[in-house]
Amino acid sequence: MVKHSPKKIEEIEYVLRKMSGIIKRKGREILNNFPITPPQFVALQWLNEDGDMTIGELSNKMYLAFSTTTDLIDRMEKNQLVERIRDEKDRRVIRIHLLDKGREIILDVLVARRKYLADILSEMGHEQVDQIASAIEVLYNLMDKED
Repeated sequence: MVKHSPKKIEEIEYVLRKMSGIIKRKGREILNNFPITPPQFVALQWLNEDGDMTIGELSNKMYLAFSTTTDLIDRMEKNQLVERIRDEKDRRVIRIHLLDKGREIILDVLVARRKYLADILSEMGHEQVDQIASAIEVLYNLMDKED
């Protein structure tokens, strides 16, 4: 295991924190063009990535209270982004299912986010972008092991 200078660690943490703030701010700006809130987008992403789940499972993934998630799902259901369906194996269990309209919004938002990133990365050469992509993937994989 390699020990790095506290100053370098501080610099990296600072830049990552600042980048995270920019990404959140830009993400909110992009979402202003769509008929959903940031928490709704997060819920749609989880459903898109992990498939149908209960409100309890979604609450845990989003670190929200069950009642807050229920309200969120109620609004999304009214907007025809998701629907509640009974589990085939256990009829007492209700799962949240992503509808096509919700999936389309996710794709449209991701296209807008990727365009923003592509515009930023267009200021760099291919080699720099490849290095960044590789370093970010390594860092993510190391951090994901800890989770």
